[in-house]
Amino acid sequence: MPSPVCVTGASGFIASWIVKTLLEAGVTVHGTVRDTAREDRTRPLEALAEGTPGTLELFDADLLEPGSFGPAVAGCEAVIHCASPFFVAGVRDGQKQLVEPALRGTRHLLDAVEETSTVKRVVVTSSVVAVYGDAKDIEDMPADVFTEEHWNRTSSPSHQPYSYSKTVAERAAWERAEDQDRWDLVTILPSFVLGPSLTGRLDGTSTDTVLQLLDGRMKSGAPDLRFGMVDVRDVARAHVEAIRRGQASGRYIVSAESRSFPDLAVVLREKYGDRFPIPKSVVPKPMLYVLAPFVGFSWKFVRRNVGIDVRFDNGRSQRELGISYRPVREALLDQAERLIELGAVRTE
Repeated sequence: MPSPVCVTGASGFIASWIVKTLLEAGVTVHGTVRDTAREDRTRPLEALAEGTPGTLELFDADLLEPGSFGPAVAGCEAVIHCASPFFVAGVRDGQKQLVEPALRGTRHLLDAVEETSTVKRVVVTSSVVAVYGDAKDIEDMPADVFTEEHWNRTSSPSHQPYSYSKTVAERAAWERAEDQDRWDLVTILPSFVLGPSLTGRLDGTSTDTVLQLLDGRMKSGAPDLRFGMVDVRDVARAHVEAIRRGQASGRYIVSAESRSFPDLAVVLREKYGDRFPIPKSVVPKPMLYVLAPFVGFSWKFVRRNVGIDVRFDNGRSQRELGISYRPVREALLDQAERLIELGAVRTE
């Protein structure tokens, strides 16, 4: 296993699990956070290192600051770049809030890589939304399945800006990798990530989605939005395997099953019954057109996503990274239990 390994955005949902996995393997981890003075970000990471054979060193780094990643990357054999803004609600300026940080952050990180002769492999956390923009895009796919060969061509800063940010950032990484031959690039493309948080943070999109299903915000019904879904622990393992396995190359879709929000509600009701105000119905698509302006959806988003199935080919990740996927049910219930443990949702 390469060591040291730099992990950017170390306090994030996926990155913290990567840090834990590396530490347990005895790796020295250089983790970046925006502000090491914030104990709410650093203390949970430091706790992960206790009792492991690995070593954790934390560094300040800002996606928008040139030269920011240099100290963390120095001396590393591999770099895992997770840091990128992820939110889909409340976006006022997609270019400024999502695209610029994702793109500039990737470029600044790769600037540091190019200045560090020890780095041999870079793994970038991309997303399946760099493969597709809207569920309706699957109608243009051979065999009605998304694969690593496809690229998102339907998103923009104004329509699906998060998806667009991941697409342009990944493309920029591949362009930079192709201009040199000292280090190689692997990209990991997770679908919607579920599972228990290691840090207790509640500000993530995944966490908020599960909370909405439990705390009553979707009590009147869940929208029939369908996504590939995957356990965060499997996503972390895919990243670690991508640096451990020298033959790993290219893009890897990391997705276990395709499920809808109403599907998740059924799983939660089976577990918790009436303990929480879990939705029991599906919001009709015509009603979503009415509600769209009030909940942050556009009519275009509703038309191109609601009620449309999506499928992903995860074969490469199984064959080349050795990933055996946990069921989505397990990821969801582990996440719900963690949220209950944290006091984020209370019984009625």
